[in-house]
Amino acid sequence: MTAPEILHMTYQQYRTARRLVRECCNYDCGNCLLLDDGEECICPQSITYSLICKWFRAAVLPLDAGLCAALFPPSSVRRRHCRECGRPFAPPKHNTLYCSACAAERVKRSKRAWAKKNRADV
Repeated sequence: MTAPEILHMTYQQYRTARRLVRECCNYDCGNCLLLDDGEECICPQSITYSLICKWFRAAVLPLDAGLCAALFPPSSVRRRHCRECGRPFAPPKHNTLYCSACAAERVKRSKRAWAKKNRADV
């Protein structure tokens, strides 16, 4: 299993997340109860630009839809690898298999094959 990608926020996103930290059920006067093992531990979301707390990501971040959408774009924006050249690309539709350059080349090949077949029949 691979570790999730650590997201880095901009200053504005950090400030918004910092305000949201107080909504976390594990937040207690700047400390994280979840990480408390006898010694007080500062909440990681209140001191870093990285989004590293799994609880914050799952339970608190959805409270701010704008920040959540900025940090986690919808799945339709996900990247896919072209079946022809293997390069990653953002598909315009859910069923797109090829990047725009390879798709154009495939259309040319298909038209060429169609024309060759029809010329042979004449």
